[in-house]
Amino acid sequence: MFLWHAVLLGIIEGITEFLPISSTGHLMIATRLLGIQDAFADTFSIAIQAGAILAVLAVTWREWLKPAVWYRVIAGFLPTAVIGFVLYHFVKTFLSSHPITIALALIVGGIVLIAFERWLKRHPLQMQADQGKGSVEDLTYTQAMTIGLGQSLAVVPGVSRSAATIVTGLALGISRSTIVAYSFLLAVPTIGAAAVYDLYKQRALLTADHLDLLAVGFIVSAAVAFLAVRWLLAYIRKHDFVWFGIYRIIFGLLIALWLLR
Repeated sequence: MFLWHAVLLGIIEGITEFLPISSTGHLMIATRLLGIQDAFADTFSIAIQAGAILAVLAVTWREWLKPAVWYRVIAGFLPTAVIGFVLYHFVKTFLSSHPITIALALIVGGIVLIAFERWLKRHPLQMQADQGKGSVEDLTYTQAMTIGLGQSLAVVPGVSRSAATIVTGLALGISRSTIVAYSFLLAVPTIGAAAVYDLYKQRALLTADHLDLLAVGFIVSAAVAFLAVRWLLAYIRKHDFVWFGIYRIIFGLLIALWLLR
């Protein structure tokens, strides 16, 4: 892996981590297209997620000062932690190594996202979802845990953690601004725990020779993720997620065509 690889992958991680388009899927496909097949590439992709976490903390640090927010984040994290730990070996062994899994997850997820938005516009829940009222502190613990269950679908590469949490939250009648904010907060323990566990498993690959690559990837992903989070918060005030669904379908079809070649 070269330094420009680290910069490019850091940009991809920063853009895709919090948008409902799957950062894992994009990084896996990017490393294959770049011809980076060494074991360190997987470790690098995991490590630079710490930059995305830093970006979220920079945007949401005031929320972390509220005990009620902590309790709801923990409630949402627990279902994901249990399911992720149980399915870790299966995902790493059977799902993560097959690009077709990513393609199918992107396409199906895109269809679900578009269909759900269309359904939501004809459903009474849309009125509540567009009011923009409420906050993370107003979530019930049942809602938080249900969103955590929805988030656990993201153990499948290509599903997208943010897409799963947002759709689940909107289905529960939670406002767009609240569920997106909660998705950001829930990302901190979810991504953090997954990254620490993965890096522990692959600790033998973390050497001093790779420090420059890791540092560059971390800084770039943090800077880009900060901008992406700010942009998404502004975007949801006037738009739905249909265009993300369309993008997912197009990207998934391109991957499928590439695999067929």
